Amino acid sequence: MFNDAPKRKSCRFRSERKLRSATGSAVLCGMLFAASALASFFSSPARAQQTDAATPVVVQPGAPGQPSKRLPSSTKATLPPRSQADVEFMQGMIMHHSQAVEMTALIPSHTQNKELRSLGARISSSQSDEIKLMQRWLAARGESVSMAMPDMNMSHQPMALMPGMLTPNQMEALRNAKGAEFDRLFLVGMIQHHNGALIMVKDLFDTAGAGQDADLFNFATDADNSQRAEIRLMQSMLEKKPLEEKR
Repeated sequence: MFNDAPKRKSCRFRSERKLRSATGSAVLCGMLFAASALASFFSSPARAQQTDAATPVVVQPGAPGQPSKRLPSSTKATLPPRSQADVEFMQGMIMHHSQAVEMTALIPSHTQNKELRSLGARISSSQSDEIKLMQRWLAARGESVSMAMPDMNMSHQPMALMPGMLTPNQMEALRNAKGAEFDRLFLVGMIQHHNGALIMVKDLFDTAGAGQDADLFNFATDADNSQRAEIRLMQSMLEKKPLEEKR
């Protein structure tokens, strides 16, 4: 009798080799197909435009319920329109804030009142930062950071102060005061000063077409809120008798 085991083994070996070959071919074909699909995707004009950093996509959001609009890549952002009242408000408020900073600079050498020193430091810091913000706003729009001075040859009248600003006589009295008298003059003067800023904000928003710029609107609104809060604080400080007890 012949042993047919080698024959069966040989047949099984050939079957396994064919199976492996078929499987490998299928895998290879799949890889080639995937590579081809990816190449086609990345080489498509739409995809090339999206991935090309040199060709930015500019999209303008539509109104509520409306689709967005694709704009040319050459589209450039523009600043929103502003009125002359906006410019004059920012220029005037820079001058206004500058006097407040000048007043707070007197505190360290004129009083030891810790509560007043803390308040002065806060006012100085916030208004110095706001001056820089207003200067950047004006510079970005090609405007001068200072108001145009009147021609002194045409008028012998001094330039009018912004609402609430201390007169030269009031500033001189503040510089000459010390201790409790300085505290009183500072608080009375700064309340007057802050109330003037509130008038400036109201005048801005009462002017047709003014105050529509988002940055200016946010600044003016924040300034109004913060200065109202500081006025209430300074009024409560004035009511505490005597101020010397807070030293």
